[in-house]
Amino acid sequence: MRSWYRETRFECGDYLDVNIYPVYTKAPCRSRKAKPTSETQQKLNDMNAELKLIRIANANFTDHDLKVELTYSNKHLPEDDEAAAKELRNFLRRVKRYRETHGLSPLKYIAVTEKGTRSGRYHHHLIMSGDIDLFDLVALWGNGIVGTDILVFDENGIASLVRYMMKQAREFIGKKKYSRSRNLTIPQPKQRDNRFSKRKVKELARDTECRAEYEKLYEGYHLAQATAVYNDSNGGTYIFARFYKKEAAWCKRRQKNVSR
Repeated sequence: MRSWYRETRFECGDYLDVNIYPVYTKAPCRSRKAKPTSETQQKLNDMNAELKLIRIANANFTDHDLKVELTYSNKHLPEDDEAAAKELRNFLRRVKRYRETHGLSPLKYIAVTEKGTRSGRYHHHLIMSGDIDLFDLVALWGNGIVGTDILVFDENGIASLVRYMMKQAREFIGKKKYSRSRNLTIPQPKQRDNRFSKRKVKELARDTECRAEYEKLYEGYHLAQATAVYNDSNGGTYIFARFYKKEAAWCKRRQKNVSR
């Protein structure tokens, strides 16, 4: 059975996600026993959804934007999931209208809803456009406390924040894990076949800490992380790597602050 390696790249603002994996002329045969369980498949779906959202977040937001948490006072507690979802939609409509009225850039956002497993209280976690005052957000929310902070980027962008938000979303009974504005850029895959031989992939997989080897392959980028997995069922090696631009604005600002 013939196979070769494919490279799939996602350009996400200051970041580059790279997947290197085998492609087969015919799918490797698996017995019924080897078929993923529903639990395993769900974990794979969750992982892929998380990676996709990380790419979207890194492609659309900067350290001028905000992470926001909306909570409810006792007086304004929603009765159920639908009521909580409606309150969030109404808030986003008010923010969108406010930004239009005050000549700000169009609203971009990613939002998830958390429902406390013990308390049953609802919270909304958002990544959203900045350039808006906290007091204005409090007034636009009107249902309780608003917590805000600027987005803090590192070598993986805001991956840790997205993972936290997705973890909270899994506790919510609602059908959608997250909602987002339609004006977000969705990074599209760019594929190349046969750039890497099987021998080269194995070399890269043996030492995922060797930054020099990875950075030679992607000029203008630093390696943030690399992970390699060997698949016993098909004998293939799978590599995931994330890079960040050497000239990333957030990186320059951080270096400037450290040198002060």
